[in-house]
Amino acid sequence: MRRIFADGLGENGSFASFHPLVTFFYFGCVIGVSMFSMHPLFLAETLLAAVFYSLLLNGVKQFRFILFICLPILLITAVINPLFNHRGVTVLFYLNGNQMTLEAILYGLAAAAMLVSVVVWFSCFSRVVTSDKFIYLFGRILPVLSLVLSMCLRYVPLLKNRFREISEGQKCMGRDYGIRQPIRKLRQLAREISILIAWSLETSIETSDSMEARGYGLRGRTSFHIFKFTRRDGFTLVFIVLAAGLVFTGCAFGVNSIYYYPAVYAPHSWGVTLPVAAVYLLLLVFPAVIDLKGEYKWAKLSFET
Repeated sequence: MRRIFADGLGENGSFASFHPLVTFFYFGCVIGVSMFSMHPLFLAETLLAAVFYSLLLNGVKQFRFILFICLPILLITAVINPLFNHRGVTVLFYLNGNQMTLEAILYGLAAAAMLVSVVVWFSCFSRVVTSDKFIYLFGRILPVLSLVLSMCLRYVPLLKNRFREISEGQKCMGRDYGIRQPIRKLRQLAREISILIAWSLETSIETSDSMEARGYGLRGRTSFHIFKFTRRDGFTLVFIVLAAGLVFTGCAFGVNSIYYYPAVYAPHSWGVTLPVAAVYLLLLVFPAVIDLKGEYKWAKLSFET
């Protein structure tokens, strides 16, 4: 277990081995519900599940992403709302003559939690649904759009890895300037960015020529893929459809919503909300359970042999 969270499963997880249609449909359902949920219970479930699964996929290095990107987004969004929105009946204090209300703070926290959970779920999506899976799903229907989207999904980590490689190469050449030489440091940074841009442009031209030479986007073009829809994928897809159907039905009746203005008010009782939230939680933790179960079986098999 310690090794799993240290290195992360990445594309080697059991859930990532499912058919691309299953994984894509799952993330579509989860992200769709997360984007339109403002109920604190639903937000807590999706945020905690997203963070846990992200750590499971990426390891402890994902803490930096959560700590330096997600946490500032959460705090900034939560603080900005009460500064510009003064609605609400529960006045806590006054700031420059403007009332700071409890409802505005709670709404800011809810909106921030929703935004962060969606961002983290998208990071999990890009880790599981790789570019080859995305092209497999939409390559025949929308060949150009699927290629552009798949390239966009992998562009940020690709540029990050290339920039790290360029920086390491420059350091090996003795061009490593510390804080005491800020002018040279800025010049070196500009040189590395220039190299990165030139490298990216050259690679894009090579990619374009390669795809054109292989007849990408032409009518009647065939492609090789290793994905096969099995019985396991069918059962999993049925489970996701049933669970997501129950959650979507509850959301259609407003179970995942709550009113923050003028006062906090939940339109449905806990007796109606809890069953839907329980099914939603089961849907959220499903990939993590599949991955942990697969790792347990693999560890047990390795121990026996």
